[in-house]
Amino acid sequence: MKQIVYSQVIHLSHPIHPEIPRWPGDPPVEFEAIAQLPEDGYYLRRFSMGEHSATHINAPNSFYTDGVGIDAYAAESLILPAVVLDWRDRAIAHPDSVVEIADILAWEALHGAIAPGSVVLLYTGWQQRWASGEQFINDRHFPGFAAETSQFLLERRQIGGVGTDTHGVDPGQDDRFATNRQILAKQGIVLENLANLDRLPPTGTTLAIGILRLQKGSGSPAAVFAFIP
Repeated sequence: MKQIVYSQVIHLSHPIHPEIPRWPGDPPVEFEAIAQLPEDGYYLRRFSMGEHSATHINAPNSFYTDGVGIDAYAAESLILPAVVLDWRDRAIAHPDSVVEIADILAWEALHGAIAPGSVVLLYTGWQQRWASGEQFINDRHFPGFAAETSQFLLERRQIGGVGTDTHGVDPGQDDRFATNRQILAKQGIVLENLANLDRLPPTGTTLAIGILRLQKGSGSPAAVFAFIP
């Protein structure tokens, strides 16, 4: 029997509203009241948004024509251990910085080898910019994982996926989306726009990722919970 032992549960998802930062060209977040309490006896809204807006998870078919949609992810694949790489100092000094293999090895020298199946979370401090869409997107200047680092993590550490508090696990200037492509080729986890990574320890966290099972969805807004021991 698998168990999650925890002392605290933390939301890693931002609240969704029409003013959240959006990737250039993505559809707006919209809410419309369909029923109101005084007139209808209950309150109901319709909402619309892009599949890759707010805190979200990407699916393989967002980059591969033969890739599965988000509805194909098994329930057990959405519960994973997580480690956190603190990249704040580097991100402040160099917004276009990338995580290299040497940075992973340096982290492991302090915290131990990354366990197979883990999600590697990159804490850049970008979550503090969330209130300003312009500062958060920053003309697509934000940190991410180098392509060769993602390959190393997949092949040598057998990770379950990656996540970040920016709008992309790839560096903002990487139009190849190399990390996304590598992780999703293995139907791994890609989480973007995470919140509250500052509250997580370097190791020991378990993630529970709630998705909307959109049929053939290229991704989904995600309710991500962190269970802290």
